Amino acid sequence: MSVPRPRQALLALAALGFLAAVPSPARAARTAAADTAAGSPGTVVWATVDDIVGPISASYVVDALAQGEKVHARAVVIALDTPGGLDTAMRQMIKAVLASSVPVCVYVSPQGARAASAGVYLTYSAQVAAMAPGTNLGAATPVSMGGGQMDSTMAHKVTNDAEAYIRSLAKLRGRNESWAARAVREAVSLPAEDAVREHVVNFIANGRADLLAKMDGMSVAVAGDSSHVVRTAGAVIQEYPMSWRYRVLSLLNNPTVAYMLLMLGFYGLFFELSNPGSIFPGVVGGICIILGLFALQSLSVNYAGLLLIVFGVVLFFLETQITSHGLLALGGSAALLAGSLLLIRSPEPYLRVSLKVIIPVVAVTAGFFLFAVTLAVRAQRRKVVTGSEGLVGQVGVCRTPLAPSGQVFVAGEHWTARTADGGTLPEGTRVEVLAMEHLEVIVKPVNPS
Repeated sequence: MSVPRPRQALLALAALGFLAAVPSPARAARTAAADTAAGSPGTVVWATVDDIVGPISASYVVDALAQGEKVHARAVVIALDTPGGLDTAMRQMIKAVLASSVPVCVYVSPQGARAASAGVYLTYSAQVAAMAPGTNLGAATPVSMGGGQMDSTMAHKVTNDAEAYIRSLAKLRGRNESWAARAVREAVSLPAEDAVREHVVNFIANGRADLLAKMDGMSVAVAGDSSHVVRTAGAVIQEYPMSWRYRVLSLLNNPTVAYMLLMLGFYGLFFELSNPGSIFPGVVGGICIILGLFALQSLSVNYAGLLLIVFGVVLFFLETQITSHGLLALGGSAALLAGSLLLIRSPEPYLRVSLKVIIPVVAVTAGFFLFAVTLAVRAQRRKVVTGSEGLVGQVGVCRTPLAPSGQVFVAGEHWTARTADGGTLPEGTRVEVLAMEHLEVIVKPVNPS
C-alpha cells in the first residue's frame, strides 16, 4: 500500500528531527568538553581501599574505574590505606589505572593511614598522588609468600624486576626514581611531608574539598592525551562503596577467617559422623569447608599444614571409637597445633593466622575431647545397672520355697531362681543374686547380720 505524498514528507521531516536529536559519540565528547570549559561541576568517583591488596580489592578498583568512564567523571579518587598485598592483584590494579581514560588520583588517607608495599606501586601509577597529614608510604621490598628465604639468584631476579617496574612508573609520572628504587631495595619509608619534599607525591590534602581544589588545573597524561587538564574544583563526589558481594569476599580473604571456616567445617563433619542423621552439622560443616578452601586459594597455603589439621581431626574422631585413654586425643591436639602453625606462612603479619586465634581453638578442642574421654572412662568403670549383669548383687525375696528351684522377686520382676549350694530356702527368705544362667538367677541367702 502506498502512502500519500504529503504524509511521506511529514514522516521524512520527523525522521530527520529524530536523527538530529540523537547525539553521536563524537558529539557527546564535544558536549562533555564544552561542559568542562563552561565550568559544569561534573562528578568525581570516590573509591575506598582499606584492606590488603588482593583479588577482591583489585576487582573493586577495576569496577570503580569503569564506573568513572561510564559517567564521564572528571577524576577517580582511590582513598588508600593498605599494608600491601599480592603482586598479581597489584599489577591488575595498575594496568587498569594506566588504561583508564579518566584521570586517577591515589589519596593516602585518612590520617594515620599508610600505603606500604604494593600500595607504593599503586600510588606511583596514578596521575595524581596525594597524602593526608600523618600518613606514610614505603617499604616496597618484595617478599616470598611462602615465608621462607629465597635463594640469592631468585631474590636478585625478583628485586630487580620490582625495581625496574617502579622506576618505569616513576618515569611515566615524573616522580622521584631514586627514592622508589630505595623503597624496593632498602625498604625505606617516608611521612607525608617528606614525600612531598622528595617529589614522591604531588601534595598534602586536608580532606576531600582540599584534595579536589588542589587537583584542579593540573595537567596530566591520560590515555594518549599528554596535556589533559584536570577540572575538579566544586565537583560532586559520587561515592562508589564496596557492594555486599565484595565485602563478603573481602572478609573471606582474611587468613584468620579462612582458618576459622575450615575448623568449623571439620567440627561439623565430625559431629555428623559421630551422630549420623543429624544433618544440620553436616550441612553447615560442608558449607564452611567449601568457603574456607575458596578463601585459601589466594593465600600461600602449606599443604603439609592442611594435612596435619585433617589428620588431627581424624585422630579426634577415632578417639570416640577406640578406647585409647586419651592418647589419640593428645596426638590429635599436637597435629592440630602443628598444622595450624604451618597452614599459612608469610613474613607479613596480615597474611598469617593470628596466634591469638590458633591457641584458643587448639586448647578448646583438646579440652573438649579430653573431657569427653574422662567421662567415657568413668562410665566404663561404673557398675552396670541394666541387663543381666545389672542383676548381680541385687537383693530380692523368695516368693515360693526354693528346693532348690523356685520363684524370687528381684529388681521389680519375678525370676526363676535356684540356690547356689543346691539346698532349700523357705518362702520370704531374703536372697542375693550371684549370677545368671539361661534366664535363671543363682541366689544365696542374705546374711542376717
